Amino acid sequence: MTPTRLEQALTAIQAAPEDESARLAFFAALADSEVLLLLTGEADGDRIEPELLETDDARFVMIFDREERLADFTGAPAPFAALSGRALAGMLSGAGLGLALNPGSDADAILLGAEELGWLAETLAPAPDQGSAMPQNLHAPDLPQAVVAALDARLARAAGLAQAAWLAGVTWADGSTGHLLAITGAPEAAQPALARAISEAVLFSGQDLRVDVGFFASRDPFIGRLERVALRFDLPEPESVERAAHAAPGSDPDKPPILR
Repeated sequence: MTPTRLEQALTAIQAAPEDESARLAFFAALADSEVLLLLTGEADGDRIEPELLETDDARFVMIFDREERLADFTGAPAPFAALSGRALAGMLSGAGLGLALNPGSDADAILLGAEELGWLAETLAPAPDQGSAMPQNLHAPDLPQAVVAALDARLARAAGLAQAAWLAGVTWADGSTGHLLAITGAPEAAQPALARAISEAVLFSGQDLRVDVGFFASRDPFIGRLERVALRFDLPEPESVERAAHAAPGSDPDKPPILR
């Protein structure tokens, strides 16, 4: 069975628990992944009650990255909510609960405390600042390869939300420098999610960098300027096979369930 992105990130952080880049990569994978939250009973509308794992000094909700692991842990059919790690972090923020990933598994388990979950929720919560400006100068991008790879991976997961993107180094009117990711073919409704995804990719890279995101029509003259110096990313076409909807609440990250 091919390891999921979350499993790969978990293996990396277990191998090097003090490695900050591995830690950030794990939190990024957790935020983007769908997990299964074990419940005490069936959901009551949009309200759920997680099953808790209690220790002497902390309480943890229990999540699983595969249905097989959840079934192995419970030994019988059990209610769960399928939701993104992003929605889960927001739902648990301030509740004083930690998170147990794959409890009962020898190799693929980890405990995260309430403070770590609070950090993740705070990190994911702010929306990128909005503004309107055009750079004075453009040049080839000069970002660490790890950051370019992270941007590429985020754009690859945005299939169907845009057509292409160009990454260039820029100098702004106030003399400040940074990078611009110009995206074409993105409908207005998809733009906030795309901007947030790019912002998070840079943040979780662990680099202190400025990468602004701009949205342009594919025939905008500015794209012609970018083509001469920028690195281009072509977004994949969306898959034609429709995914089956989950019966459990929480599959829509914009409408997370509510704790009972």
